[in-house]
Amino acid sequence: MAGIYFHYPFCRQACHYCNFHFSTQLDYQREMLQAFKKEIELRAEEFTGDVESIYFGGGSPSLMSLKSIDNLINVLMKKFKLHKKIEITIEVNPDDVSYKYLLALSSIGINRLSIGVQSFIDAELKLMNRIHNADQAIKTIDWTVKLFDNFSIDLIYGMPSSDLSSWKKNLNQALSYNVPHLSSYALTVEPKTFLAYKVKNKQVQLIDDDRVKSQYDWMVYRMEEAGYENYEFSNFSKLGYNAVNNSNYWRGKAYIGIGPAAHSFDGQRKRSWNISNNIKYLKSIQKGILPSEFENLGTNEAFNEYLMTGLRTSWGVSLQMINQTFGKRYSSYLEKQVENHLIDQRLYWDGDALKVSKKAKFLTDGIASDLFLLKN
Repeated sequence: MAGIYFHYPFCRQACHYCNFHFSTQLDYQREMLQAFKKEIELRAEEFTGDVESIYFGGGSPSLMSLKSIDNLINVLMKKFKLHKKIEITIEVNPDDVSYKYLLALSSIGINRLSIGVQSFIDAELKLMNRIHNADQAIKTIDWTVKLFDNFSIDLIYGMPSSDLSSWKKNLNQALSYNVPHLSSYALTVEPKTFLAYKVKNKQVQLIDDDRVKSQYDWMVYRMEEAGYENYEFSNFSKLGYNAVNNSNYWRGKAYIGIGPAAHSFDGQRKRSWNISNNIKYLKSIQKGILPSEFENLGTNEAFNEYLMTGLRTSWGVSLQMINQTFGKRYSSYLEKQVENHLIDQRLYWDGDALKVSKKAKFLTDGIASDLFLLKN
């Protein structure tokens, strides 16, 4: 089994770009933590084998008390078999933490931090409606470097009013800390967010796709120049620091999602997700009922999902794996469908693996969707 993910659905303040499930009403945090424990008990028999990763995400899991985090880890130890080299990650916001808090995290088993910096430029943080400022982000990283061998920084590129020069400043600031892992995402305007409202009403003007692409292309160049592997479209790591949690998602391993709106996968074809409503989630769990829905992926859906996730990674899509999992029809279809992309050098074969070329990286999702098999 790959991992266990906790979705902690509380934040002090809503970021303008975020469409994840969360609440800024901080009531029911204690009840939520009790529900997490109950859900673990309800789902303890779902999987066997070693748990390779535990991930506390959200929301803002750094709002959780140290005792609460420790208790959840202890409950998991009783209900699951944890791998001896398990990766335990928590996302932290610079405004939530102190040196003392981070030191205590390291003492209760947390061995990896994911720091939500997003930008080292105060004007960009203000536009995102982040609570912290650049100085707080820098201070948090300074503390982290002293306490953790393994940590990651999150950044966002393609910000309004940004250019290549400002993006270089951002990325170089992160690299100055010798960060083991970096995740970087293009600013996306999600429906029903305050950012979408501001863009629609012309209060915020987005930069054009060419400028976004130039920032992405320079990031790939700069990170590889600095010795990082671009092992997934938005993720870069030094040797030995690939995120176990995320890598196992992309490899199609099983995972359990705990908490409202959390998703789970059985490693085969079954996906499930909890209700995206804190109160309904709590009431259901208190009755001993999992508040979840599920779907079984059809063969075409599973094949298309494998293409989408696999092409985003450095290991690509395996023709042998397609043969074994989906059958000869699917591998033959893919070999035919990729011909034009091979001619245009957007894709290439690396032995058995189909991969996206460097020049076409920014187009990965579009290339993958062009290869989808839509009819039975």
